[in-house]
Amino acid sequence: MTSTQPKLKVNVSEAFPNRRRGGDIRVCLSPKTVGCTSGFGGFVELQPGEFVSEHYHPYSEEFLYVIEGQLEMTVDGTVITLAPGDSLWIPIGAKHRLVNNTSAPARGVFQLAPLAPRPELGHVDTEPQPNPDSPHPEVGGAK
Repeated sequence: MTSTQPKLKVNVSEAFPNRRRGGDIRVCLSPKTVGCTSGFGGFVELQPGEFVSEHYHPYSEEFLYVIEGQLEMTVDGTVITLAPGDSLWIPIGAKHRLVNNTSAPARGVFQLAPLAPRPELGHVDTEPQPNPDSPHPEVGGAK
């Protein structure tokens, strides 16, 4: 790769762990990491009992694909159980909360698009964050 070629590949181990809303969320592909312009995506891991606090995206729809374990996503009050191989679409503006109610870790990949006009407008929290003081970069970044 030359200095004029954009970075195309990011390994999850390079992504900063964001634990602010709960779990281990790692934005791998984003405007900050690879220069993409239409959305961002990454990896989420929840240990038993962990959750991602309720929030919504006023500009983006979200897509979640479960690769391991079992998760429950509550979307606008409706609980949806997800297992490996399941995909879920979360519409723009839908409040959602993700939880692992099992005794085993669960992992998934997510994507959000389109981007909000500015990173700080991308998420609106509707419940307290479990780790509000946890450091996190705006929409991804390297460790």
